[in-house]
Amino acid sequence: MTPSATGTPVLGLDLGGTKIAAALFAADGTVLARLTRPTPALDGAAAVLDALAAAAAAADPGRLATALGIAAAGVVDPRTGMVTSATDSIRGWAGTALGTGLADRTGLPVACDNDVRATAGPELAVLPGTHGSLLFTAVGTGVGGAVAVDGRMLHGASGIAGHLGHLPAAEAAGLPCTCGATGHLEVIASGPGITAHYERLAGTSADRLETVASRAALGDEAAVHAITTGAAATGRVLGGLANALGPDRVVVGGGVPRIGALYGDALAAAFTAELMPPLRGLVPVPPLFGHDAAVLGAAALTTTLPLHHPGVLR
Repeated sequence: MTPSATGTPVLGLDLGGTKIAAALFAADGTVLARLTRPTPALDGAAAVLDALAAAAAAADPGRLATALGIAAAGVVDPRTGMVTSATDSIRGWAGTALGTGLADRTGLPVACDNDVRATAGPELAVLPGTHGSLLFTAVGTGVGGAVAVDGRMLHGASGIAGHLGHLPAAEAAGLPCTCGATGHLEVIASGPGITAHYERLAGTSADRLETVASRAALGDEAAVHAITTGAAATGRVLGGLANALGPDRVVVGGGVPRIGALYGDALAAAFTAELMPPLRGLVPVPPLFGHDAAVLGAAALTTTLPLHHPGVLR
């Protein structure tokens, strides 16, 4: 996957609630420089934009880049460059003019998208031909996703397409979701969701998912049940979506699947049980790309999405 259409270096930024990652890529995808720094998530949107611009400058002190792509947390509309919705993980992030705000601070044209869609971009690019279809989910603190059909990443109204964590899941019935609705996949399948389910089952506290996973490895029945319930709920949702979309590849990434076989086997079994006959044989697989996937995908946005230019009259 080449992140530049012009033959010149481009910058990729990945913004999360805790850290900013930046990388400078040559036109052939070679990493020329990379860095990470904390996200000033409690200081407001302007401070976050300033930190992003500073990270870009630090990764490219020679100002070689001719464009910048950013993969950002929240619901991002790449056409308007706006963050149309966001959780409290970054204070005041909803409503931020990400594209123009970053363009004005860096002097570079900027392409922007949701972080999970950007991360899925390299996975789509390696599918054979030009009409591949992809179903991608990242299960971590939340449950994010991306959907590509016939070679085209779907964005949808306001950039909402791909937010798989907000599909209904029977296992989450009656549980309040962070979006304000109830019964969504994220509240039973995310890391915090699995941890909370364990606490309800066991009547005892767990500080984080890793604690639940450790207890499951020791045979704690409540921990095993919480993990396999979250995994199966994810598998069922993905299986139903596979029937609707007909993907060539289904990718499951994020921190939660690192639990291992207990999680992966439950997800795969539930996924397979949903599939219509033409899709049998399709199995969820881990991502092909490692730590650079998000920043590489971000840089590649400059070749596929609208660019927001500095100094344009607002």
